[in-house]
Amino acid sequence: MSLNAEWMQRDLAVLWHPCTQMKDHERLPLIPIKRGDGVWLEDFDGKRYLDAVSSWWVNVFGHGNPRINQRIRDQLDNLEHVMLAGFSHAPVIELSERLVQITPAGLNKVFYADNGSSGIEVALKMSHHYWLNSGQPGKKRFVTLSNSYHGETVAAMSVGDVALFTDTYKALLLDTIKVPSPDCYLRPEGMGWEEHSRNMFAAMEQTLAEHAHEVAAVIVEPLIQGAGGMRMYHPIYLSLLREACDRYGVHLIHDEIAVGFGRTGTMFACEQAGITPDFLVLSKALTGGYLPMAAVLTTDKVYAAFYDDYATLRAFLHSHTYTGNPLACAAALATLDIFESDNVIETNKALSARMASATAHLVEHPHVAEVRQTGMALAIEMVQDKASKTAYPWQERRGMQVYQHALGRGALLRPLGSVVYFLPPYVITPEQIDFLAEVATEGIDIATRQSTRVSVASDRYPNHRDPG
Repeated sequence: MSLNAEWMQRDLAVLWHPCTQMKDHERLPLIPIKRGDGVWLEDFDGKRYLDAVSSWWVNVFGHGNPRINQRIRDQLDNLEHVMLAGFSHAPVIELSERLVQITPAGLNKVFYADNGSSGIEVALKMSHHYWLNSGQPGKKRFVTLSNSYHGETVAAMSVGDVALFTDTYKALLLDTIKVPSPDCYLRPEGMGWEEHSRNMFAAMEQTLAEHAHEVAAVIVEPLIQGAGGMRMYHPIYLSLLREACDRYGVHLIHDEIAVGFGRTGTMFACEQAGITPDFLVLSKALTGGYLPMAAVLTTDKVYAAFYDDYATLRAFLHSHTYTGNPLACAAALATLDIFESDNVIETNKALSARMASATAHLVEHPHVAEVRQTGMALAIEMVQDKASKTAYPWQERRGMQVYQHALGRGALLRPLGSVVYFLPPYVITPEQIDFLAEVATEGIDIATRQSTRVSVASDRYPNHRDPG
């Protein structure tokens, strides 16, 4: 028995994996990873895989980054953890100062959570509680975009709209208001991204006009709807939304968990619209992919609504055990150091251009409806009919065929249904991008030339995508 097989056997005896139908592993081998180095992951049998999805969108400066490693080691010798209620420590203070400095003006207070979903819960609760403290208890609903995803805790699911994640738990969810997404994949023939995104704002305008009296906040994934299939839209939508939220007296929550820290071409996606949200939720790349942490930044105005004598019970009584963990803060500080010293945002422009040129030929592929890109995120949407953009039945799992081919070639390209995407670490080289494009092209050719159909017993989720 190989080392991989031995570890896989031990794993399947005891582990239940996330976003996985465990029966798949009767035919699809689980891959146990022994070590990581830069863009590479290496299994126990010595095979390497280029991590094209940054290990679920978190690893921006490579596995085993020596600068992040050293910062964590240094912190470990001093303080591994202390509760953040009534106590503090240097790394969390320094990190908070730097986050306030690099985010859009006006976001002057930082609240920490343990992961992205928890950060979303913090923002939702803060917004609701703000209006309660401000004498407007009726403002307790949230507006969200169709096809959105904000996490898998209950309130985070409530403001999401990917049916695969939410349908089962409908009885548990909050009553939210859904507005059509500005998703530019759905734009009419011949219409540009900006015009389509501007046109799609009419539905949001009408919703706010009708419901502002009962709405606490609008929550969006700015520019890229990640788990919804890497669907993208123009920054003009965010500009219009900021103005409307101000006009109607509604908070704006930006979920930049997946798109913050350089992924869209600027440090934060909201910069491309020139706006400041009322709440900015960050996670994933915040610690360079090392340790779980989320940060929720908000304004002095929001903070002031909670600042009062204890007896008023206006305080935000929300906590996580590992809030502001010193080791996670150390990883985040090292990550910010790299952004600052290595001129990452500028360097990424050349890498983004290489991603575009390396995949440009796929625009003409008979089963590719679109190759779309925002910064260091690129998506290739496979369809059975190019002219009508008719999707493959989700039960055929065409993207999974690309995934399996890529593993055989030494690349990790985990799909979102029929969407193959690149979301690589920023330390990837142009030659490695070319390799990914080659592997993806091969996989797409294999997946789309096969005419085998599966039995479609149900069309319950016509727009279903495998979790990415």
